[in-house]
Amino acid sequence: PTSAQLSVVPHSGKFRYTLDSDVLSTEQRQFYEDNGYLLIKKLVSDEDIERFRKEFMRICKREVKPPGVMIMKDESLKSQFGQSEKVVNKVQDFQEDEELFRYCTLPEVLKYVECFTGPNIMAMHTMLINKLPDSDNQTFLHPMHQDLHYFPFRPASRIVCAWTAMESAHQDNGCLVVQPGTHKTALKPHGYPQWEGKTNKLFHGLLDEDEKIPKVHLVMEKGDTVFFHPLLIHGSGINRTSGFRKSISCHFASSECHYIDVKNTTQEHLEKELEEMVRKKYNATSVELKDIWNFRARLVQGERINL
Repeated sequence: PTSAQLSVVPHSGKFRYTLDSDVLSTEQRQFYEDNGYLLIKKLVSDEDIERFRKEFMRICKREVKPPGVMIMKDESLKSQFGQSEKVVNKVQDFQEDEELFRYCTLPEVLKYVECFTGPNIMAMHTMLINKLPDSDNQTFLHPMHQDLHYFPFRPASRIVCAWTAMESAHQDNGCLVVQPGTHKTALKPHGYPQWEGKTNKLFHGLLDEDEKIPKVHLVMEKGDTVFFHPLLIHGSGINRTSGFRKSISCHFASSECHYIDVKNTTQEHLEKELEEMVRKKYNATSVELKDIWNFRARLVQGERINL
């Protein structure tokens, strides 16, 4: 099921990953329970997507410089194309850009988010991805991974990603690939894949990928939005077309989630890498993982409690 149908009867008890509301049908809740994702067709309007695209272009051209935003580029293309969308592959942490942050506040998105997080909603991690044409060196192949690897807060079932296609996404231009049902597994060890010269900063992947688990390519049209669990194993292929594949996404969490200490866990090496990056960028002497997430997080709805 991909479109919203109203459910009149609440179904408590049997669902682990969704909360009772009249937004998701029983079939949709069961689909998410079994698979760890739910695709809703045509959720975000063309008009909104066009506004996000225009703001992305302004950021690429440095017409606007939102505080805290991290712009990731393919440096090898810079001399050829200068400051343009042909170089920028990701705008991350756009929570202080009022135009892009509108995505996180869209009522049509939030009504679904609330089914996973409850009413007190934080935007924790924001990204606009511009997958560049990449048929030769596979620079922007994103290895299969679990997003929870990056997050020092729990419980996982009160975190959800909303990912909206800004244009048609299919196998040729590197659509999302998911392994249904893997949200029921534990967080697995991640690291840099053994690809010669093809690793992007923080593009961690599973160290031991089970190739036997079936993969599903999420073919999506402009405005289609997928909601998925942070333990769902997913990734994306390379863009074999001459165009760009844009998407906008936000990881939402209940503000009642709590921070955890990742020392002596599989996430510890990521903590060190992130802290080192932030220290260099801001010339800070001491910074903790919790500080980084406090800085990125922004209240969307309800009350800010723990995060």
